[in-house]
Amino acid sequence: MKATELRKMTAEELTEKLGELKEELFNLRFQLEVKQLDNPHKITEVKHDIARVMTVLREKNA
Repeated sequence: MKATELRKMTAEELTEKLGELKEELFNLRFQLEVKQLDNPHKITEVKHDIARVMTVLREKNA
């Protein structure tokens, strides 16, 4: 997900997206522990997306 796409979203949409990404990260970590995760790089991508969303949220709240 690109930062430009995130900046077009409202604060409520960003908060909802943040919740979805955190849930996805939890599921990916769980899959990793039970050896069902095919692409471990996906965890890193989701972490970066979470950071992007949090950054844009801080920009909007400032």
